[in-house]
Amino acid sequence: MEILAVLIPVSLLLGGIGLAAFFWALKSKQFEDPQGDAARILKTDYDDHPKP
Repeated sequence: MEILAVLIPVSLLLGGIGLAAFFWALKSKQFEDPQGDAARILKTDYDDHPKP
């Protein structure tokens, strides 16, 4: 039963970190163009030798 005194705060901390990372991703516009990303992988016009 004493382990719950450790596991509950740890799980709340990890959940808070995950929630903060999600809101950071929303704020930095990571999810703006999901359809474009899905179509981009199917295109054949890509550069075999990118610039260094």
